[in-house]
Amino acid sequence: MTVAPRFQFKNGTLHAEDVSLAKLAREFGTPLYVYSRAALHDAWGAYARALAGRKALVCFGMKANSNLAVLNEFSRLGSGFDIVSGGELARVLAAGGDPGKVVFSGVGKQAWEMRAALDAGVKCFNVESEPELERLAQVASTGGRIAPVSLRVNPDVDAQTHPYISTGLKENKFGIAIERAPEVYRRAMQLPGLEVVGVDCHIGSQITEAAPYLDALDKLIELILALQSEGIHLRHLDLGGGIGIRYTNEQVIEPVVLFEQVFKRLDQAGLGDLELVLEPGRSLVGNAGVLLTEVQYLKHSDAKNFAIVDAAMNDLLRPTLYDAWHGVEAVDPRPVTDATPTYDIVGPICESGDWLARDRRLELHQGDLLAVMSAGAYAFTMSSQYNSRPRAAEVMVDGGAVHVVRPRETIESLFASERVLPQG
Repeated sequence: MTVAPRFQFKNGTLHAEDVSLAKLAREFGTPLYVYSRAALHDAWGAYARALAGRKALVCFGMKANSNLAVLNEFSRLGSGFDIVSGGELARVLAAGGDPGKVVFSGVGKQAWEMRAALDAGVKCFNVESEPELERLAQVASTGGRIAPVSLRVNPDVDAQTHPYISTGLKENKFGIAIERAPEVYRRAMQLPGLEVVGVDCHIGSQITEAAPYLDALDKLIELILALQSEGIHLRHLDLGGGIGIRYTNEQVIEPVVLFEQVFKRLDQAGLGDLELVLEPGRSLVGNAGVLLTEVQYLKHSDAKNFAIVDAAMNDLLRPTLYDAWHGVEAVDPRPVTDATPTYDIVGPICESGDWLARDRRLELHQGDLLAVMSAGAYAFTMSSQYNSRPRAAEVMVDGGAVHVVRPRETIESLFASERVLPQG
């Protein structure tokens, strides 16, 4: 069973909180992203308990899920936001987020994005290269502003995760090599328009053990103490995000277990007064959502059995991109027997890579509803209109209530802004 706590079977039918997924499919159609408000609160609570009594700020890594309803919910709970673009900054502001709790990450910040962030009054720029540092100084000083700066350092720590979501190795594009960091900090102290306030590190995503975090932390502590000896005093340490979630049978880290060890190390180093900034994304939203889809056809061959559904790689790219595993549950399941075939769950897109799950033993009929689990993170945000497919609607369940937080796109909207050339 791969269901998440807020997605449970009641009277034989899979529900989101108190609402039947079958009812949602009838009312809103499929494919459909379904989120649980209570699951968002559950995930936030795990961090709140782990950080209670300490100087800490959680900045939701909104690239995982940037729906305004999700952002607003976290803002109400006290969250800041980790952004990587000017568009994400605009979303935070539209959702009522506090720009003073925003950290701006990303390797390719453009000048207009820097100006927008300075105008908004973000907490910090996580600078990822020396040329970016120079540009930020120029933009800030030209505009008569002071940009708060944290250098994102690359500690060369293997997060033991998929290579596409590993970010803390020397061969990754992110951050400044930790060996060069003291020199770059010295340069930052000399440049106009900058105020050095912190250090940042993010080593990857879907991390399921504490050791990589603690290895990176040890290197950061050594760097912070070395900077102090030169008179460079930081106010915060940003340890990034990356805590994994349970997609199947993973043994994941509980925030309280990880951060107990983090705070112990900081206290032992005499750095307990530093503010700890965190950038969790997937662990706050991943298991708060499912992708609901309907079986269109069952296709049997000598080599494979296919369940062709109306969701596709444009709705959930992770399996195609990362070979990622998502649980798949029948909304109204039938008993599985020895004669039950295994299916590849595939979509209608004209690509062999268009699959959502492989080799799943399910007793299926045409018209059945399936829930692709753990689709609250990196599902809609990575979706596209490939094959001119309108993007699916998003709904938020709150107990027995349902709110449409993004309506389904229409076919007409796909090309409403396009223009043909004049004749002749």
